[in-house]
Amino acid sequence: MKRFELVVALLLVSTAMLFADSAAGLHWTMPAGWKNEAPRPMRAATYTISPAQGDTAGGECIINYFGPGQGGSVEANIDRWKSQMLGQDGKPTPANVAKRSVRGISMTTVDAAGTYTGMGGPMAMSSKPVAGYRLLGAIVEGPQGTLFIKLTGPAKTVAANTAKFDQLLASIARD
Repeated sequence: MKRFELVVALLLVSTAMLFADSAAGLHWTMPAGWKNEAPRPMRAATYTISPAQGDTAGGECIINYFGPGQGGSVEANIDRWKSQMLGQDGKPTPANVAKRSVRGISMTTVDAAGTYTGMGGPMAMSSKPVAGYRLLGAIVEGPQGTLFIKLTGPAKTVAANTAKFDQLLASIARD
């Protein structure tokens, strides 16, 4: 029986690696239940997430990779993400920022909730701010550059997918 379990485990690992995405000298595995979307400019991956019960909109997890030395500093990106979530007073909401390491890979994470204003600046699409959203972000320092991972959506949908976001981060490894 143990031999059979080993074969099954090896097949599962092999299958998971077939579905791993990669950029910046890193690879990761999309969590089950998320949908991989078509390639888009400046994105290493785009995943859509079904709405949680009671939400009318789903979530989106994007992974940006701009190349070695590109994309700005960790601090600048944290500040930008924090400024995308506003409180009722129109000011950025407080965000939880933490550092962690997975297999020796440094990550800085952000968790904020409020009214999501989306991307700012000249690249912004015309979209209206949306109340009741949450943002989970991770800035991952890879050997060939930085990955910028951002999950946004209605607060309930993001809460229902927090463990999957953590699973995505835990799957990151060097190529």
